[in-house]
Amino acid sequence: MSTRFIIKPYSPPDVSPFEKLFDIFKELIVHTAGEFDEAISWLRQLDDEYKLTTPEYTVDDFIDDLLKKRFIREKTEADRNGPGKAITAKMERVIRQSALEQIFGKLKRGTTGNHRTKHSGQGDEQTGEFRSFNFGDAPEHIAMTESLRNAQINNGIGEFQLTERDLVVEDTYFKAQMSTVLMIDVSHSMILYGEDRITPAKKVAMALSELIHTRYPKDTLDIIAFGNDAWPITVEDLPYLQVGPFHTNTVAGLELAMDILRRKKNTNKQIFMITDGKPSCLRLPNGEHYFNSNGLDPEITEQCYNTARVARKLNIPITTFMIARDPYLQKFVERFTEANQGKAFYTGLKGLGQFIFEDYQTNRKKNIKR
Repeated sequence: MSTRFIIKPYSPPDVSPFEKLFDIFKELIVHTAGEFDEAISWLRQLDDEYKLTTPEYTVDDFIDDLLKKRFIREKTEADRNGPGKAITAKMERVIRQSALEQIFGKLKRGTTGNHRTKHSGQGDEQTGEFRSFNFGDAPEHIAMTESLRNAQINNGIGEFQLTERDLVVEDTYFKAQMSTVLMIDVSHSMILYGEDRITPAKKVAMALSELIHTRYPKDTLDIIAFGNDAWPITVEDLPYLQVGPFHTNTVAGLELAMDILRRKKNTNKQIFMITDGKPSCLRLPNGEHYFNSNGLDPEITEQCYNTARVARKLNIPITTFMIARDPYLQKFVERFTEANQGKAFYTGLKGLGQFIFEDYQTNRKKNIKR
C-alpha cells in the first residue's frame, strides 16, 4: 500500500485582525512592565515594519476594541504617571494564562490538587492495590467486586452473607500539599549586556502561579523580589515588575522566604531562586547596607552559606536557577547548594520554565521533609 502526499501552499491560521494583534500585544505588555503607551508604541513600530494592519483595521481600531472588551481602561487620578490608559485585572489574568500556555502548554490538565506522595493510605487517588478494610475507611473506597468474591469464597453461596472480614478497599495515595516561595532577582544585572532576563523570569512566575491556581489549588505560592533588600509581591504585581539600580542581597531574600514558610501549615516547603549574579550586598545589624561587587566577597558569601544551612535545618530545600555560566559563580552555587543539600540548575533563558516545572512536579511526587 503506497502512501500519497498532497503538497499545498502554506496558508496562515484564520484569525481575526484583533486576535492577530492581541497575541503580539500580550508579549509587548510584559516586556514593557505593564506600560500601555510604550507597548502600543512598539506595536506601531512593528506595524510599520511588518504591515500588521490594514486600512480597514488599524492600531487605533485595536485600541478601541481593547477598551470595549475591558482589557484596558482610562487612568484615574489614583493612577501613577498621569493620564492615559492602563491594563485591567482581566488583562492581567489573560497574561498569566498566556504565560502558562507558552511554558507549560503541552501539559494535560488533571484533577486539582493532583500530586502524589509515595505513601499510601487514606487518600483520593487509587493505586490499583487492595488491602483489608479498616475501621475509619470511607465506604466509597470499598471494592465491591473484590469484596463479594471474598464473601463467596469464605462463606459459600448457599447462605450468602457479607461480613467485615470479607471487605477490601482499593488503596489510595496520600496527596501532599506544597508551599513554595519563588525568589526573583531584580538587580541591575538582569538587564545588562543586552539581554533581557527579567521578562522570562516574570513569565515563569506567572505561569507557575497560574498552574498552581488551576491544577493544585491547595498549594501555596508566594513571590519575592530581591535587590538591595527583599519584599513580597503579589501575582497581580508581576506584569509591572521592573529591574532597579540594585545590588543582590541574597540573604535578605532567603530570610524573608523562610519567614513566610515558617507560617505555612504544609509539611512540604521549598524555595525556588532565579538569579543571574553573585551576591553583592548585605544589610548590617545597624541597618546600613554593605556593598561589594568585586568578585565574591567572603563576608557576603559566608552569610549566604549560613542562611542555606538554617533553611536545611528547617527542612526547606532551596533550588537555585542560575542564569549565568561564569565558572567562579558556579563554584559559589555549588558550595551554597551543598550547604543546603538542595539543587542547582545552570540554565539559559529558553529552558528556564521547563526546568522549574519539572523540578516542581518531581518534588510533589515525594515528601521532601527530611
